[in-house]
Amino acid sequence: MKYAKTKEILNQAVADLSQMSMVIHQTHWYMRGPGFLTLHPMMDTFMDDINDQLDEISERLITLDGSPYSTLKEMAENTKIKDEVGRWDRGMEERLAILVDGYRYLTELYQSGIDAAGDEGDNVTEDMFIEFKGAIEKRIWMLQAHLGKAPEIDQ
Repeated sequence: MKYAKTKEILNQAVADLSQMSMVIHQTHWYMRGPGFLTLHPMMDTFMDDINDQLDEISERLITLDGSPYSTLKEMAENTKIKDEVGRWDRGMEERLAILVDGYRYLTELYQSGIDAAGDEGDNVTEDMFIEFKGAIEKRIWMLQAHLGKAPEIDQ
């Protein structure tokens, strides 16, 4: 089977991006406190970006004759991003730190995709993963800056 490892990572990304969208949505719904008026609408942009990546990754998987996960059960069973019930007792900093953790995981997943697609000669998917990894790293930088921290991408 051609591109077997690449397709596996693409499908992992389908599950993880679906979960990350929910984590962002939960942040959007449950946030309160300083920065709310700026951060609340920003979460819509974050969700749009993740959902756009999800759509492109799913379509790429289909293009490679793969079958993306398409049920909530499949997403929940296969994601590696932590699932938590929404709570009102989390402050803005903690919520944003949770997003950073999810984004850091995605950069690792995308690096795995870059490596696998490169090894299997799938330059199109490799390029897609490179683009998405760069976008996620920029998101980490922005969130970390808001938290008064360095991006810590190279650690």
